[in-house]
Amino acid sequence: MNFLRGVMGGQSAGPQHTEAETIQKLCDRVASSTLLDDRRNAVRALKSLSKKYRLEVGIQAMEHLIHVLQTDRSDSEIIGYALDTLFNIISNDEEEEVEENSTRQSEDLGSQFTEIFIKQQENVTLLLSLLEDFDFHVRWPSVKLLTSLLKHLGPQVQQIILVSPMGVSRLMDLLADSREVIRNDGVLLLQALTRSNGAIQKIVAFENAFERLLDIITEEGNSDGGIVVEDCLILLQNLLKNNNSNQNFFKEGSYIQRMKPWFEVGDENSGWSAQKVTNLHLMLQLIRVLVSPTNPPGATSSCQKAMFQCGLLQQLCTILMATGIPADILTETINTVSEVIRGCQVNQDYFASVNAPSNPPRPAIVVLLMSMVNERQPFVLRCAVLYCFQCFLYKNQKGQGEIVSTLLPSTIDATGNSVSAGQLLCGGLFSTDSLSNWCAAVALAHALQENATQKEQLLRVQLATSISNPPVSLLQQCTNILSQGSKIQTRVGLLMLLCTWLSNCPIAVTHFLHNSANVPFLTGQIAENLGEEEQLVQGLCALLLGISIYFNDNSLENYMKEKLKQLIEKRIGKENFIEKLGFISKHELYSRASQKPQPNFPSPEYMIFDHEFTKLVKELEGVITKAIYKSSEEDKKEEEEKKTLEQHDSIVTHYKNVIREQDLQLEELKQQISTLKCQNEQLQTAVTQQVSQIQQHKDQYNLLKVQLGKDNQHQGSHSDGAQMNGIQPEEIGRLREEIEELKSNQELLRSQLAEKDSLIEKLKSSQTSPDTNEATVSARDSEQIAELKQELATLKSQLNSKSVEITKLQVEKQELLQKTEAFAQSVPVSGESEAAIAAKTTDVEGRLSALLQETKELKNEIKALSEERTSIKEQLDSSNSTIVILQNEKNQLEVNIKDSKKEQDDLLVLLADQDQKILSLKDKLKELGHPEEEEDELESIDQDDEDDEDEDDDKSHGDN
Repeated sequence: MNFLRGVMGGQSAGPQHTEAETIQKLCDRVASSTLLDDRRNAVRALKSLSKKYRLEVGIQAMEHLIHVLQTDRSDSEIIGYALDTLFNIISNDEEEEVEENSTRQSEDLGSQFTEIFIKQQENVTLLLSLLEDFDFHVRWPSVKLLTSLLKHLGPQVQQIILVSPMGVSRLMDLLADSREVIRNDGVLLLQALTRSNGAIQKIVAFENAFERLLDIITEEGNSDGGIVVEDCLILLQNLLKNNNSNQNFFKEGSYIQRMKPWFEVGDENSGWSAQKVTNLHLMLQLIRVLVSPTNPPGATSSCQKAMFQCGLLQQLCTILMATGIPADILTETINTVSEVIRGCQVNQDYFASVNAPSNPPRPAIVVLLMSMVNERQPFVLRCAVLYCFQCFLYKNQKGQGEIVSTLLPSTIDATGNSVSAGQLLCGGLFSTDSLSNWCAAVALAHALQENATQKEQLLRVQLATSISNPPVSLLQQCTNILSQGSKIQTRVGLLMLLCTWLSNCPIAVTHFLHNSANVPFLTGQIAENLGEEEQLVQGLCALLLGISIYFNDNSLENYMKEKLKQLIEKRIGKENFIEKLGFISKHELYSRASQKPQPNFPSPEYMIFDHEFTKLVKELEGVITKAIYKSSEEDKKEEEEKKTLEQHDSIVTHYKNVIREQDLQLEELKQQISTLKCQNEQLQTAVTQQVSQIQQHKDQYNLLKVQLGKDNQHQGSHSDGAQMNGIQPEEIGRLREEIEELKSNQELLRSQLAEKDSLIEKLKSSQTSPDTNEATVSARDSEQIAELKQELATLKSQLNSKSVEITKLQVEKQELLQKTEAFAQSVPVSGESEAAIAAKTTDVEGRLSALLQETKELKNEIKALSEERTSIKEQLDSSNSTIVILQNEKNQLEVNIKDSKKEQDDLLVLLADQDQKILSLKDKLKELGHPEEEEDELESIDQDDEDDEDEDDDKSHGDN
């Protein structure tokens, strides 16, 4: 301290010279002194001089101070003095700025010293390393110095911190510091760090910043907290604004739910401090950041749904309808609710159900509209209500219909006890306040936006202007007020309403043109040479007339497109008309309104254009210009093209529906085919098993036949009869089992054959069902198909007759078995009866071979007919080649039919084999002792083959 007194003692002789020398001596002492106390005292002296002599200390001492930070890390006191001195050099002292009136020079000086300091990136890294020191005198000055550096040269310092290892993580540790001063200044540091840097914003967010900041806000008392809450909210806005990644992370982390307690405020008139108002304002802005119309639609929609599900929207509506809320908070709440419900059907439906706590209860929309059309309400509040109404109707055709329905005669309350939204809009539309006229016109235009149904419905609205006069339509009343020469703001609002109403609605255009005074009024307005203030009205009149031409359906003979264009060319001139039309987009307020959906105007005079209307102008200006210059022939061609396109669209729609139905049918048929394939595989497996069993039976029969032949040759009649009597019971039992098994197999094959027939009939019906859309088949082909069907029926009848014959043979077999049992107890047969049995066996085998031959011929005929039918089908397919999908499906079905027929043929072959087996068994029974009188019964069964019967009789007589 004695050193400092000695240095400061000589200031009176020459202030400037002495101070510079003092600073120089102090810098020398810092650089050269070996004692830590001397260096510490010198740095403390530089700190005391740094505020008043900022430039001198900065020029001479900065390098020495940085060296102290590098070399004297062990002494926290000298490090703290050095950091404070650097902070005084770089930061801008507000009091000094006010006294010297040199704000710009001070900012330049701080920026220059900042640039010198960060020229060596190691200096910033050094400050980041000092943050790890928990000592208050080191950590706090480091935080303040880094914040000052970021304020002067933010992007450069951000880049250095971004590339520094663990740089952002060290700064995030400040939020966990138990000392509130460091924590709060850490929030300010992060504010400066995250400003306009998306990469750092993401890192900070993923370092658990949302959790820590929300905890701080809760600890500080939410909206009742102090300036710390305000700083945390500003930092949250920095992290979320225009950062889709962080917004999604905030929503997925369920942090939206933690915002609900912020808005649990009472409706008391007291307790609204300035800080609480600021905090709530920032909280509402934070919600608007998440649901801003400029965000991606998907992100906004998910946040809107989350806010409804957690009850945040309900809480905001409670504030909206509460009493004692400050005007600016109420205005911002309306804007916030507007964007929370904008384009979200669920939220819009909920908002429509909200009622104000009045007696009787009124819908919130009605209460808000009452404020909008009340000229005593603040201008910003009226703008907010208009924005809320626009957002409620945005992409909400249900809400649009509800608003328009309140104007229709059938829904108006005749008692007059309650006022509706439509009545308020009409009242505002025709009031003496031009601002109410404009707001009501724009609100009504939004009820018609992109909704042709409501545009037509609004044509039904009738207004009673006075008791003596009849009611007039709303459209006519708007044109009447327009022609009366009211204020510019009123006329602009009405013209915007009419342009929105008539666009894309030919019926409304016809109603507008039906009034003979409208077109002369518009042409007169456009043709006049008026001042600059009226140029906008002229442009809107030109737009309205252009809409009347472009969307004209030529239903009125006097106001067809061509006549209106001739009228423009005659009274206005096409070039003059297009020039007047261009006045709209060239207006200075047009570009401002086209930027954002929210009607944000500094004063009522600037409230001219609506955001949605600017999009309509941009869409229609070019097409109207082309329509004006088109000739009548081009118009006709365009109309023809439109009709052709409409027809084409209808045809395409029809074919799309047909294709969709055919796709469904194809899917069903594919499922049926897959089912048939499975059944076919099962049947093939069963047939294979039956074939193998039949083959086994054949082998056993042949073996028995050989054994019996040998026995008959070597033994006499008596011994043979005794042997037969010895083996008769076992043989008869085995034959019975075989016959029963063959009968069951035959029944199974018959059922399978019936299933195949039914499947073939289904495939035929599915094949012939789509033929209603094809050309009719020629008469010759039809006759051929009929003949083939008749032949198939004949063959089926023959097969049925054969089945009857098989049944008779089964009955005979049963009788043979019974007689065989009876014969087993009688006397053994003689040699003469054996000869008769042999003759009968020969006779039966001949008949069996004849039956087999006939069956083969029938199969060949069926095959030939099937091939002929396939060729006819192919001809039909070639004649109907226009529908490719149906052809392919038919071909597939025909292939399936062929497969099914082949399977049916296989089944018929199996049946024939079974019949042969049965006849063979009968022959064996005859060999085992069948009497001669059964021959007459066998002959009476086969009446169809007379030649075979005669031959059998000759053989039997020869044997006898």
